[in-house]
Amino acid sequence: MKHAVLAFAFGVLSFGALSVGSPAMADDNAKWVAQCMKDNADAKVSEAVVNKYCVCMNDKMDNNETRTITQWEKANPEARKACEKVAGWE
Repeated sequence: MKHAVLAFAFGVLSFGALSVGSPAMADDNAKWVAQCMKDNADAKVSEAVVNKYCVCMNDKMDNNETRTITQWEKANPEARKACEKVAGWE
């Protein structure tokens, strides 16, 4: 019984530690996507398409990346093309 209680407590603590970090990661991702949206404000496609593109590009980037999505896409044309296709950017 002790082991079951300890396993449950460890599981709860582990989940709590993960959920504490999640909002910070979500906030960081939202900032990257918001900057990408701003950088593409004059695009000749809908805001929804730009958003889908920016989210796709953000997902392809490493979590430790320091460049903006706009800077990163210039060095990664294949990722840019793939995300344009996913987003329906034409």
